[in-house]
Amino acid sequence: MIRFILGEKGTGKTKWLIDNANEDIKSGNGNIAFVEFDDDHIYSLDYNARLINATEFRLNTLDAFYGFLCGLMAMDYDLEKIYVDGLYKIMDLTVDDLKNLHKRLSALDLENRALYINVDMVQSDIPEDLQDYVEEMKVDA
Repeated sequence: MIRFILGEKGTGKTKWLIDNANEDIKSGNGNIAFVEFDDDHIYSLDYNARLINATEFRLNTLDAFYGFLCGLMAMDYDLEKIYVDGLYKIMDLTVDDLKNLHKRLSALDLENRALYINVDMVQSDIPEDLQDYVEEMKVDA
């Protein structure tokens, strides 16, 4: 399963990722990886989650990011969920990039895995063919 977590800056996308990762640690059987592009959340994430600072791996292209995700899944058969926060901080993602990434990841065997990728876009920016794979965070009024 692939989910793009959408929303404008300040809508709680990162908080959603952290809260869900922490909840999955408490209730899940598999391993959880949390990929971020700084170490800002080292103390808010449960210590049982595998925190990965992706800046150490020079993930500045979509191909590099895709290969990185494949490597994570290949090295840990029990990796159940991958949460990715802040990808947009190191590369400009377009809608075509999301379509490409979704197509490539969908070709993998993700039957027992889930990927949650934080994207700095809103749902109205997303084309119809990706609408089933997004969840938008909104500021409470």
